[in-house]
Amino acid sequence: MFNKIFSLCVCLCFIFSSKAQEQDSAFIFSYFKSNGEDGLHLAYSGDGLKWSALKGDQSFLTPELSPDKLMRDPCIIKGGDGLYHMVWTVSWTQKGIGHATSKDLINWSEQQYIPVMEHEPHARNAWAPEITYDPSTKQYMIYWATTITGEFPETQVEADNGYNHRMYYTLTKDFKDFTETMLLYEPGFNCIDATIQKNGTKWMMVIKDETREPAEKNLKLAYADDLEGPYSEASEKITADYWAEGPTVIKNNGAWYVYFDRYMDNHFGVIKSKDLKNWTDVSDQLQFPEGIRHGTILKISNKELNKLKAL
Repeated sequence: MFNKIFSLCVCLCFIFSSKAQEQDSAFIFSYFKSNGEDGLHLAYSGDGLKWSALKGDQSFLTPELSPDKLMRDPCIIKGGDGLYHMVWTVSWTQKGIGHATSKDLINWSEQQYIPVMEHEPHARNAWAPEITYDPSTKQYMIYWATTITGEFPETQVEADNGYNHRMYYTLTKDFKDFTETMLLYEPGFNCIDATIQKNGTKWMMVIKDETREPAEKNLKLAYADDLEGPYSEASEKITADYWAEGPTVIKNNGAWYVYFDRYMDNHFGVIKSKDLKNWTDVSDQLQFPEGIRHGTILKISNKELNKLKAL
């Protein structure tokens, strides 16, 4: 009898602890505005649908890298070292990306330029980098889209300024030493804006099919057993008949939410699914600050949020 009561108490404590932890957290959205000239912007939400800009929608960090000094597509994660790590696009044409760290999302380290494609003479860019931490290997994978002139001629077209992207990656444990840049995903089409999350024992990639002729411009899914892949063939599109890019993903109350920039329509959208197969558009419930562009969502504590709101 005692053992049954003890087991019940343990279960209840776990349930209440999990709920308390869930309630003691908030969502943060990192984003940029315009062309990314003024840097990092942050918004917050309790439910993942109604968002408010922090710091009066002023920049938290001004870009310093590359001749263009841009901070587009800011991706922030909480690393294994307890620090927030951010990577971003520094330029439309540079062959490297930006990286910085913070303990509180307010005070940031010196900005680091990572020359991920500088070794490749025919690389045209390094766009929309993202970063994922793998606790099993204690490594960070940084991945981004690059067009290398002459590569993948079977999908080369003149539209979209002749860009023909694939996803590339590098690994690091300390942001000092990086592995050789490798091809991450070749789905057989021009692709950009990958974001990767753990889903049970697998890794799930959401990626944009950038095909222009005939136009796709939608989001698809791919899966792998290991973070570095190999990833499966891309799924059928999960977004509808509009152009979508810059996905970011959360799991909230048992459902997956994929947010994306409906850039031709000048607003964000979001779709929801419990099984990653049947999707419902809930964009009509979404409220974002005006002018928000491609970024990522992460969870922080309410204590951290209160410090941000006090600015």
